[in-house]
Amino acid sequence: MKLKQLFTDDSAVSPVIGVILMVAITVILAAVIGSFVLNLGQGVQQTAPQASFSFDYNTTGTDGNVTITHQSGDSITGAQLNTTGPTWAGTGQNWSDTYPNSVSAGDSITKTVTGGFNGETVRVVWTSQNGETSATLSQSTAPGGS
Repeated sequence: MKLKQLFTDDSAVSPVIGVILMVAITVILAAVIGSFVLNLGQGVQQTAPQASFSFDYNTTGTDGNVTITHQSGDSITGAQLNTTGPTWAGTGQNWSDTYPNSVSAGDSITKTVTGGFNGETVRVVWTSQNGETSATLSQSTAPGGS
């Protein structure tokens, strides 16, 4: 056995390292291409805005209305805001009708309800542009409940 040749012969190491590097590069490329093809990174960028809203209720007889005002926080596109709660009466009371471009601090809408609020919860809900994500930004319990 030639001891000197054993330490200087490294021909078997090079193919093993080459195969390991090629497999690693293939796995990394597959992950990157897969994330672009499947749009896996798109939902990460759509985080809910931070905003606070106030609710001012006015009840007259069996009918009532609520004025919802953006108090502070991020400006939000009107089409991305929705107000849930009781069955609203009338039309043209949506955020996108009044503020099609941007809802910012100080902006408000008034929503009318027929038959009273009956203690229902009124919420301001944000929905992402692609409709995959939504979040309740603010909520309030209306008067009239037990």
